[in-house]
Amino acid sequence: MLKISGSCHCGAVRFQADVEASPEMLDCNCSICSRSGYLHLFVRHENFTLLEGEADLTSYKFGSGEADHLFCRHCGVKSFYQPRSHPESWSINYKCLDEGHELKPSIRKFDGQNWEASKRAL
Repeated sequence: MLKISGSCHCGAVRFQADVEASPEMLDCNCSICSRSGYLHLFVRHENFTLLEGEADLTSYKFGSGEADHLFCRHCGVKSFYQPRSHPESWSINYKCLDEGHELKPSIRKFDGQNWEASKRAL
C-alpha cells in the first residue's frame, strides 16, 4: 500500500489515502465525468482521511440522487466524492493527487451513459 495525498485547486480541501500501488481506475463517459475530465481512483472509506476542508465542501446530486458530488465551494473542484457505483468507497479524482506519488494505474473505460448495464459488468 502507498500513502497518497491531494487537494482541490485552492488547497482548502485536502485528503490522504492508502491505496494499492497498481490500482485499476475508471474513465467514465457519463455527463458529469466527461465534462469535468474526472478519472476515478476508488478508495475504501476506512483508507481515506479528509485532512482539511469539510466545511468548505458543497454537495450536488442529480439523476438517481445516490451519488454525492462534493465540490470545494471556493474553487469549484471536485477532488473526491461518494459514487453510487461503489457505496463502500470514495472516488478520488486522480488528477487532483499531489505530484510525486508512485502509483502505476491501469485505466478501464466505463460506459456511464449506459450506467446500469456497465455496473453489472464491473
